[in-house]
Amino acid sequence: MHEIVHRMMMELKLRNRSDATIDAYRRFALALGRFHDRPLDELGEAEVRAFLEYLLTEHKLHPRSLVGHISAYKFLYGTILGRPEVTASLAFPKKTKSLPRILSHAEILALIDCAETVRTRAFIMLGYGSGLRMSEVRNLQPRDIDSKRGVIVVRAGKGSKDRIAPLPERTLATLREYWLEERPKGPWLFPGAAPEKPMSKHTIGDRFNRTRFLAGLSAPVRFHSLRHSFATHMLEAGVDILAIQALLGHARLQTSIVYLRTRADHLLAVGNPLDRLATS
Repeated sequence: MHEIVHRMMMELKLRNRSDATIDAYRRFALALGRFHDRPLDELGEAEVRAFLEYLLTEHKLHPRSLVGHISAYKFLYGTILGRPEVTASLAFPKKTKSLPRILSHAEILALIDCAETVRTRAFIMLGYGSGLRMSEVRNLQPRDIDSKRGVIVVRAGKGSKDRIAPLPERTLATLREYWLEERPKGPWLFPGAAPEKPMSKHTIGDRFNRTRFLAGLSAPVRFHSLRHSFATHMLEAGVDILAIQALLGHARLQTSIVYLRTRADHLLAVGNPLDRLATS
């Protein structure tokens, strides 16, 4: 089983897939093999479906959470093992069209104020002020902070694309405070316990959830909500949707257009007939 998983990981690396994708595919493949306690190349469609049903019924996974598993198994059997028929009939769960959670300005300020360390405050300000994903925050290097131009160079973001993100003065001041306080060693701006590795996403997530709790914000607020709020607030401030697309690093405009449905300024500007009723 491990030899097959190794082949899959090497092929993913050759295709320049992200470390997060490679790790997820590895975990999903190993989990499938452990569930049946058989080599992966001996399994068929029935065994893959049985494992997916187990995840839904026993682990109570939401159907959308199976997307990663299905993608991994389609790649494993279609590309690595040359047996695309095993997963050919597996369909991806239908996407829900729920709106992302947008934080108010007051909630953003509460998160910043409740950050217990300057490092955590920097995470929040980079997520909201620069629209960075968690993976992009943790992979920042000191060389990526261009204080003279007032930008952050996001290297090999999602889809292995570089882009420029804004660097607000308040964020720059916080980063300077963090730098003077911690003097991070190694290549990463936010190193983990081992300086040669960046801080883990779990550690950043734990710090954000702790701050969210202190700020009185409940689920479904998560770190990515900062990025959603950045885009929506930029639109409400009059920034063009094409500029938002570039700032977020979206390959397709359609991905950015969702934020047109989250902005409140147009709705409020229309007014409401209830408010226009004459009072007696």
